[in-house]
Amino acid sequence: MNLPISRDKVIELIKKYNSDEKDFIHFLESEAIMKKLAEKLEENVESWGMLGLIHDIDWGLIKENPREHLTKAPEILKKAGFDDEFVSVVVSHGYGFDCAGLKNKKRTKKVEYALAAAETITGLIHAYALMRNKKISDMEVAGLKKKFKDKTFAAAVNREIIKECEFLNLTLDEFFGLSIEAIKNIKNEIGLN
Repeated sequence: MNLPISRDKVIELIKKYNSDEKDFIHFLESEAIMKKLAEKLEENVESWGMLGLIHDIDWGLIKENPREHLTKAPEILKKAGFDDEFVSVVVSHGYGFDCAGLKNKKRTKKVEYALAAAETITGLIHAYALMRNKKISDMEVAGLKKKFKDKTFAAAVNREIIKECEFLNLTLDEFFGLSIEAIKNIKNEIGLN
């Protein structure tokens, strides 16, 4: 996958279209988990991290109408120089949702499963950290697993998408541990402790 611009330029691009700090935290968390997954799976850490960072590039533009999510992203990304393969992977995290005509599409590639699972688990981990007074430094897999099983906790988080980590030959426990570790590594940047 071609990375035509630096991470700093990507952050400028993200901030051009997204002004909500909470959304930016989600982008950083997704990037961290994707990088950790790439390390574990021996994939390109920079490319996978960039996918996590920029996957919701059009969210700030369409937030009021979520069905339009990923309708503007391809144009923004192509204009920035990203290739079709990169754009296709970004769009794949919307497969199965009623947005951008993606409801009946299915993920098939390892990187697509990784992006969907990574960006989805951020909601569960962040909500759990907030419940624990913003504390992630001692978060454990067992506690996160309990929250995962409790469908009323962070109810908007799609557990089925998180389970797609199994297509990466990772158990849920492995994926939870890796994801917690990834977010711990950036806790100071995202206001957790």
